[in-house]
Amino acid sequence: MISRRDFLQVSMAASALYGASGFGNWAKLAAQQALTQDQLLEFDTFGNVSLIHVTDIHAQMKPIYFREPEINIGVGPNKGEVPHVTGADFRKLYGIDDGSPSHYALTYNDFSALAKEYGRVGGLDRVATVVKAIRAARPDALLLDGGDTWHGSYTCYHTEGQDMVNVMNALKPDAMTFHWEFTLGQDRVRELVEGLPYDALGQNIFDAEWDEPAADFKPYEFYERGGVKIAVIGQAFPYMPIANPGWMFPDYSFGIRDDNMQQMVNEVRDQGAELVVCLSHNGFDVDKKMAGMVSGIDVILSGHTHDALPEPVLVGDTIIIASGSNGKFVSRVDLDVRDGQMMGFRHKLIPIFSDVIEPDGEMQALIDEQRAPYASDLSEVIGQTDSLLYRRGNFNGSWDDLICDALLSERDAEIAMSPGVRWGPSLVPGDDITREDIWNVTSMTYGKAYRSEMTGEFIKVILEDVADNIFNPDPYYQQGGDMVRIGGMAYAIDISKPQGERISDMTLLSTGEAIDPSRNYVVAGWASVNEGTEGPQIWDVVENHIRKLGTVSLEPNTSVKVSGL
Repeated sequence: MISRRDFLQVSMAASALYGASGFGNWAKLAAQQALTQDQLLEFDTFGNVSLIHVTDIHAQMKPIYFREPEINIGVGPNKGEVPHVTGADFRKLYGIDDGSPSHYALTYNDFSALAKEYGRVGGLDRVATVVKAIRAARPDALLLDGGDTWHGSYTCYHTEGQDMVNVMNALKPDAMTFHWEFTLGQDRVRELVEGLPYDALGQNIFDAEWDEPAADFKPYEFYERGGVKIAVIGQAFPYMPIANPGWMFPDYSFGIRDDNMQQMVNEVRDQGAELVVCLSHNGFDVDKKMAGMVSGIDVILSGHTHDALPEPVLVGDTIIIASGSNGKFVSRVDLDVRDGQMMGFRHKLIPIFSDVIEPDGEMQALIDEQRAPYASDLSEVIGQTDSLLYRRGNFNGSWDDLICDALLSERDAEIAMSPGVRWGPSLVPGDDITREDIWNVTSMTYGKAYRSEMTGEFIKVILEDVADNIFNPDPYYQQGGDMVRIGGMAYAIDISKPQGERISDMTLLSTGEAIDPSRNYVVAGWASVNEGTEGPQIWDVVENHIRKLGTVSLEPNTSVKVSGL
C-alpha cells in the first residue's frame, strides 16, 4: 500500500518540476526577457487548502534592494544542507541559470549589475496584489505572518509599531507569531495585541512567574477552510532573553518547549484537526530538528533566519517552507487534505519584483498615509555610496563595516562591535544614502552607542560566546543571529573547534600588534542588552560619519580568517 510519505515524495517531485524548482515558468526566462505579473502569479490551484506565508518583513513597506548572503555556513547535521548553500552552488542545486531573474532573487553574485536590470523587490502594496490574486483563486486561503513585522524602520520606531499594525490589518492575515515585536516593550505589545483583528499565537510564550502559558497569547487556533479543520500552532522566537533585552519583557519566558508543542499537537488532533500547521519563528535549522522531535505536524512555516528556498524541505512527514524576508517573497502552499491527512501539496515561492507587480492602490494609499508625517525626514539625503552596501553573511557585511567605521571615528575607539543582525536592506553603487536608509539598518529600541573599556581576554570571551550561538553543532543551542561584526581588529575562527577554542590570532589593526589579554582597549558598540546603557543613538553616530565622508567607498573586509569548514 502506498504510504502518506510516498504521496509527499511525489508532491516534492511535482513541486520541483513545476516550472523551475517550484518557482513557476517565469524562472525559465533567460536574462533580458521581460517578466510579467501573470508569469509571477501563475499557479494551478491544487487540492482543497491554500496557505499564504509572509515572514520577517521588518517594517519594510516600500520596495527595496536585498542581497542574499554570500556566506551561510551549516554545521553538524546541517553542514552543506540548505539553506547553507549559496551563490553558484545554490543555482546549480536548483537548476537556476546565471543572469536569470531567479539568480538575482536568490543569490548574491553580480548583485549590483542584476539590481540595475531587475530593479527593487518587495513593497507591501505589491504583496497586497499577490495576496488578493491568490484569494481570488482560493477565497478562503489562510494568510499567516511569521513575525518580525513591527520592527525595523524609522516610521515603525516613531509610531511604536502602529504603522505596521495599520498596514497588516489591511492585508488581513489570519494569525501571526512574534520576535522583535517584544522589543517594543511588553506593555506596548499587549496594547497592540489586544486590538488585533486576527490571532496572536505562541505556544511557547509563558508567564515568567508561574511558568504557565501566558494569557495574552493563544497557543493555537482552529480554522475551517475547504472543508478541512486546520489547527495553526504559534511558535515565537525561543531565545528572546538571550538575543534581546529581557528587561523589556520581564513578564514572559520563552524556549522551544518541545514537550508542550507535542502536547498542543496531540490536543488539536484530539479535537479533530485534520491539518496541523506550525507558524514558527524558530529559524530553519531549529525547525528541522523540531520536526524530527515532535510528531504530527504537517507543515512548518519557518521564519527568523530569513532563508528563501524555492522548494520545501521534507523531514519525516513534515514539510518546511522558507519564505525569505523584507517582503521580498510570498509563499503559496496548496494542500490536498483527505480523510484527516495531508496527502499532497504544491508550493511556489513568489518573488515580489516591484517593477513587474502592479501596486494595489488601496494599500499604496495606506502606506503613504503612514509615512506622510515623516516624509521630509525620511527622504533627506545624507550622502552617497560608491560601494554596494549589504548586511547578510555569517561574518561581515559592508553596512556593518560602515557602522563600525562610524563607531571608531565618532566615538574615538580602538575596536568597534556591531551586532550580527540579519535585517536591513541593501544599497547599490551610485545610490543616495537617505536618513531612511540609515534607520533601516539601525532602528531598534535599544540602539544607544556605548563606549567602554574591555580587556583583550573579555573581548575573546564575547567572540567565543557569539560564535557558539552560531556554530554549535546542535541547532537548539544556536541562539543568535550572525557573528558580531568587528571593526579595528582582525581575528581567525575555526568553526570546527569546541566552545572556547574557536577564536585565535586577534590583532589590533591600527598597530598590527597581537591583542593582549590583560590590556584594556577602548571599545565602542551598540545594541547592548544591558539596561541603562548610555551614549548617543547609533543612527545619529552613523549619520554624522556619513555626512563627513560625503561619499562612502569601502575596501573589501579581509579581517576575518575562517577555517574548519
